[in-house]
Amino acid sequence: MGATLTMPAGRALRAQLSSDDIVKRGLMLVISLYLLVALAAPLYVLLSKSVSTYQFDLTAFEIQRSDDTGLNFGAPKTVEALNLETGAIAPEELETSSDGRLAVTGLFKDFSFRSPVKYRVRGTTEGAAFLVGSDLHRGTEWVELDSNTFRRVVLRPVSSFGLDNFSAYFSTPSLAQSISNSVLMGVISTVLVISIAFALAYALNRSHMRFKGLFKLILAIPILVPSLLPGIALVYLFGNQGLLKDLMMGYSIYGPIGIVIGSVFFTLPHALIIISTALAIADARHYEAATSLRATKWRTFWTVTVPGARYGIISAAFVVFTMVITDFGLPKVIGGQYNMLAVDIYKQVIGQQNFEMGAVVSVILLIPAVAAFFVDRAIQKKQVALLSARSVPYQPKPNTRFDWLCFTYCAVVAVFILTMIGVCQLAATVKFWPYDLTPSLKNFHFDLMDGGGWAAYYNSIEMALLTAFFGTIIVFTGAYMVEKSDGFKAGRTLFQFLAMLPMAVPGMVLGLAYIFFFNSPANPLNPIYGTMAILVVCTVTHFYTVSHLTALTALKQMDREFEPVAASLKQPFHKLFFRVTVPVCLPAILDISIYLFVNAMTTVSAVVFLYSTHTQLASVAVLNMDDAGDIAPAAAMGMMIFYTNIAARLIHALVSRALLGRTQAWRNR
Repeated sequence: MGATLTMPAGRALRAQLSSDDIVKRGLMLVISLYLLVALAAPLYVLLSKSVSTYQFDLTAFEIQRSDDTGLNFGAPKTVEALNLETGAIAPEELETSSDGRLAVTGLFKDFSFRSPVKYRVRGTTEGAAFLVGSDLHRGTEWVELDSNTFRRVVLRPVSSFGLDNFSAYFSTPSLAQSISNSVLMGVISTVLVISIAFALAYALNRSHMRFKGLFKLILAIPILVPSLLPGIALVYLFGNQGLLKDLMMGYSIYGPIGIVIGSVFFTLPHALIIISTALAIADARHYEAATSLRATKWRTFWTVTVPGARYGIISAAFVVFTMVITDFGLPKVIGGQYNMLAVDIYKQVIGQQNFEMGAVVSVILLIPAVAAFFVDRAIQKKQVALLSARSVPYQPKPNTRFDWLCFTYCAVVAVFILTMIGVCQLAATVKFWPYDLTPSLKNFHFDLMDGGGWAAYYNSIEMALLTAFFGTIIVFTGAYMVEKSDGFKAGRTLFQFLAMLPMAVPGMVLGLAYIFFFNSPANPLNPIYGTMAILVVCTVTHFYTVSHLTALTALKQMDREFEPVAASLKQPFHKLFFRVTVPVCLPAILDISIYLFVNAMTTVSAVVFLYSTHTQLASVAVLNMDDAGDIAPAAAMGMMIFYTNIAARLIHALVSRALLGRTQAWRNR
């Protein structure tokens, strides 16, 4: 037998990184850093705030008081000792928030700011802090003050970590009730929406009814309006002065009924898209087998159609449930006294300035959203391919009776959507609903009303354009780096996790997290707080996941051999990226841009905490005008958002046709 040749022992061979690999990994790390700063870090600060408790430590401060000459000071006493003598500070006053302030003049019953008496104040520890007016003092050095200045002294609280905030939340019945309210509204709305959406998707995919294209356009309308608009429409239809208030039979639209109807309106298109996609990929052979086995249509429906679409139905259910329990605009407008979690966050932060309790509600709201997201992802992993190379696309057969039944059903739902939009359009263009229906444009005089005027509308367009432009670049570049890079498994896995995380974070939670993170003076990024930049960053981050998945889907359709071929020809990857990848994926890139634009125009929850007087947005203006009682102008501003999104869709269609005609010609060969 011949001798076996073996390689001498030595170090394991490692592939050498090329300059392209280094650049790709560098770009991936840069975008990962963006996601860490724009998402992970704010969420971490939010979580830490939820477990931070604040209280005044009376033993941490000492005060000395002089005689009437102001020269001779008595022995120092702690604030606790002084309070034991006077009882000026009740025990319940010691619990406070991070912004708490405790005045000390009440510790001296004969205090007078005109008195010649002087005071000295200091901390007993280096960490003790107190304010003299707006000046912060910290430490054990004495600060001497006259009586007039001493009245401006307030003590600052000390922080500790614990679950006291959660205990306080669950011990408050009105707050804890919001959890069950939100879950109940989510479950009811989900059942209704999935039932309606499945029937619509079935009609659109399994019938020969006419005007399918028109119905698809009408059913997509709710995506183009903010969630506040259906609430306003319901007020005009069923409110105290509503056209159809008698149909309520004594019940009020303000509360659960209004929330459910409005939720059905604005979540229906999202469920319809998912379920319709699931029904569209059907194998005709399954139905032929059912027919050959003489199964009834009813049995075929339950044994073939529903199981084939089950993953789409489950995904749609989780999407709808999450959207309902995390939505802020609709329950704010139509919810009345019916508390919901998202509205509780707004009340705690804006109404009571209780940021810690707002953080607690945010964490509670985050739990069902995150759970729904991960359950949905786990279910999707179990999905198997329904179409194979041998599959035969299902083609429905004409059935006059069934087709007319589907047409009637779709027409009823379309009338519901058009009625909601039409009522807002009518209310926006008449003098005084419902008493003077003379056509008028006075409701569009936004500069005469609260809400930011026309500047808010122009700010929204600017923000939406910036979001679409920079968001598309960031998202597509990040998706390309993670999909087309070799090796670096740990980094790619981390990037994928960060890219998927925004879908599980409600807008209200993200907005509040930005307050805690970016509003801190110690943060070097603090200068962007209150500017257009933070609104763009927040909006791009909020809608990052869907855009990322869209880009990944397009990139996965391209053969991975493009990169090795380009490398073998010694062509840098950026040439391949701009000359091949971008033109091939241009339809997805354009879809990402219009998706970001439309959502930036309609979003409320993600930006309601972050705007300033100079960066107020149209969607927030709708909320503020509704709060001020200017419901008709609020409807008018909502319709302006609707018009803008329609115009953006039309421009998108024209640009797509012009660009794709040249870049996608290869598909027709």
